[in-house]
Amino acid sequence: MNEDVNSIFQIAAVGIIVAMIHTVLKQMGKEDYAHWVTLIGFVVVLFMVIRKLDQLFQEIKTIFLFQ
Repeated sequence: MNEDVNSIFQIAAVGIIVAMIHTVLKQMGKEDYAHWVTLIGFVVVLFMVIRKLDQLFQEIKTIFLFQ
């Protein structure tokens, strides 16, 4: 349970940091860089979610295959 809450906070932290950097870059007129930062943040969060889904599927596999 503690690990799940920690993962949610990590994803939220990445989102907040990316949003702040995006806003600062957009205010400076660097919209291209702002879009790249957003895309990189999305990819980082996507990998975090995929890793959690892999753990979930391994847990389900262990439960149903009695390993």
